Amino acid sequence: MDNCLFCKIIAGEIPSTKVYEDDDVFAFRDINPQAPVHILVVPKQHICCARAVNAENSACVAKCFEAIAKIAKAEGLDNGYRVINNCGEDGGQTVMHLHFHLLGGLKLSEKMV
Repeated sequence: MDNCLFCKIIAGEIPSTKVYEDDDVFAFRDINPQAPVHILVVPKQHICCARAVNAENSACVAKCFEAIAKIAKAEGLDNGYRVINNCGEDGGQTVMHLHFHLLGGLKLSEKMV
């Protein structure tokens, strides 16, 4: 998508602090971290949000979760972490490109969801 912030980050048009990349997934540090480790994991294929996941593109989600496991291990999150997805405006999604927040590095509050 031409105006998608995350598509531009994936393409290298906007700088980011990349922590992982493969053929299907790109991951980078959040610029406004909510935990010591706060990484955004995005499929390279533009999918607007979780409600747009279907049989044709659901493999992208699986690839994201495979990457999340690798990233968490590389970041030393052996004691646990949280993965969050916001869907749509009412769900708090601010960039309309499917993405997952990987949060960790401390004991997260049960109230933080």
